[in-house]
Amino acid sequence: MPRFAANLTTLFTEMPMLDRFAAAAEAGFEGVEILFPYDIAAPELYRASVASGMEIVLINAPPPNWAGGPRGFAAVPGLEERFRRDFERSLRVAQVLRARHIHIMAGRAEGAEAHATFVANLAWATERAPHASLTIEPINRTDVPGYFLADYDLAIDIIDRIAAPNLGLQLDTYHAQAITGDMLACWRKVAPLVRHIQIAGSPGRHEPDHGDLDHPALFEALDDWGYRGWVSAEYAPARTTQGGLGWLARARATATRPA
Repeated sequence: MPRFAANLTTLFTEMPMLDRFAAAAEAGFEGVEILFPYDIAAPELYRASVASGMEIVLINAPPPNWAGGPRGFAAVPGLEERFRRDFERSLRVAQVLRARHIHIMAGRAEGAEAHATFVANLAWATERAPHASLTIEPINRTDVPGYFLADYDLAIDIIDRIAAPNLGLQLDTYHAQAITGDMLACWRKVAPLVRHIQIAGSPGRHEPDHGDLDHPALFEALDDWGYRGWVSAEYAPARTTQGGLGWLARARATATRPA
């Protein structure tokens, strides 16, 4: 069975952020991710993770983008200096949090110049932080119009072109379905490059047992492949977080059931 992490930006929002770590542990998660952990002092977040026994597995870069700002700008021509400055901040926060991965967001851009900018910024980041695991994630343009990285073939090409051991792919099942129409086939195609997985139901981006996606089949495929990374629940609960965690209980029960 995969190791499941809770996205504390989208789950357990009924309580303050620092209380969400313990709530996630009690619910059966083994780790957490935080999209933009820049509004609370990093040492406080780290202490909460240690107290609850939860590893912080991923944060996003650059900050701060969650409250209505741009969803990254690594591919936006003319903002290279800003990208580098803010990446430095993300790197400092990730080091305090002991975060496993940093997701570098491309932002809204298009064309050859945006492509060159993205490649140059990623190449710089991989060289600047060879000790850090960096990911890029295709995001569908229906939800985020104009997002530069909205194609898995493009992501594969960029990762291959940079050829840095600390750059990998982040696969979100909701976005994979929206972009390709077949989430499981997408996983099979990109599996060797995947460092981190996020899950959500489709349509609606609610619990992973809502909608059309067969997440139990994905979990089996991950086990068959030998995937050792994290699977993070990044969805908007249809009602309350606790009331929608039946999928996690079923996944854990299936994994522990005798053959």
